[in-house]
Amino acid sequence: MDGLQDRVTAVITGSAVADALGGATEGWTPQQIEERYGGRVRGIVGPFHENWRDARPIAPYHKGDGHVTDDTLMTRALVEVYARRRDHLDAYAVAEELVPLMIGEPRWVPELQDTALLVQRVFLAEKWLVARLHYGHVDPREAGAGNIVNCGAAMFIAPVGLANPGEPEAAYAEAIDVAGAHQSSYGREAAGVLAAAVAASVAPDATVDTVLQAARRLAHDGTAAAIDAVLDAVAAVPPPTDDDDERDLAQRVRAAVAPFDTVGEDYRAPTMDARRPSRTKSIEELPVALALLAAHRGQYRAAVLAAVNYGRDADSIASMAGALAAGLGGSPAVPTEWLDQVEQASRIDVRATGRLMADVVTDLVGVDARRASQRAARLSALVEQAAGARP
Repeated sequence: MDGLQDRVTAVITGSAVADALGGATEGWTPQQIEERYGGRVRGIVGPFHENWRDARPIAPYHKGDGHVTDDTLMTRALVEVYARRRDHLDAYAVAEELVPLMIGEPRWVPELQDTALLVQRVFLAEKWLVARLHYGHVDPREAGAGNIVNCGAAMFIAPVGLANPGEPEAAYAEAIDVAGAHQSSYGREAAGVLAAAVAASVAPDATVDTVLQAARRLAHDGTAAAIDAVLDAVAAVPPPTDDDDERDLAQRVRAAVAPFDTVGEDYRAPTMDARRPSRTKSIEELPVALALLAAHRGQYRAAVLAAVNYGRDADSIASMAGALAAGLGGSPAVPTEWLDQVEQASRIDVRATGRLMADVVTDLVGVDARRASQRAARLSALVEQAAGARP
């Protein structure tokens, strides 16, 4: 169990560190990123705008300098829900536990440099949870319908994968239920697929290929097509060895995912069809994260920096790639110097959150083992009963 606990902790810390790195470059193009930072980003950097307090569209958020974003804040909140329930979650748990936490428990928000309610920091797609479930009293299983379709649920779904270690199918099913309170269409699908990939990443025999296979096996519709397209694109070229290779990789991946992405080329000015339900489209973040993980063969530092320099929704792409790479590599994969700086700058003990989730997973593995044993006994009795009924 020690090995599993380490990898569970690593997924939480690895995701948070990657999120913090990507926050500085979120929303920009690779060209703009290199111009601002004098080349490719290779670690924690300052805000894109030095006058971040006033610069639009960033203000009032202090992104960069090792500050985690709402991706990590929501992930930590979901871990807390698991810690309270000590069991698998569903859409009702989101309504009964997560939403009250979002609106009733102030906490330090690094990007605001202040204590605030989580609902005051999250994007509109997450405020939807509060509007629909707390004020609208909508059936939690259906509350995601009507929300903008984006990566909102996928960005904090990693704990669901950890709650089902080595069981991608179970992680997918639980995530689809949980995400139903928040998202629909390909946004909900992405949450299910990422949870499945995280579950695969912490299996005892996990490899990059088994993680990718789990994602491909369980994905549907446009999400499946987008994943196939980006993985085929990176498989056609050797692993990158220098900055020019990295730039080429980013261009290849963007070109492959573009037909499935509704946002369009101008990330800050989405198309009129952006984020609407569809069976042929996909969020951009998940396929790109999988492609960068594949291209760098699961190497945490390389995959995360590739996501950071990709731009666009860099923090979410990086946190997804970082979670999977950390699941594969365990705590040694997450650079200590980055983790220390992120914890200090964000004033958050990310390691403690990881250990909390690891403790929950230890309990859940025991509970699931007992349930599996009881189910096996019931099935055995049914088989005997059925055999006895035959003429």
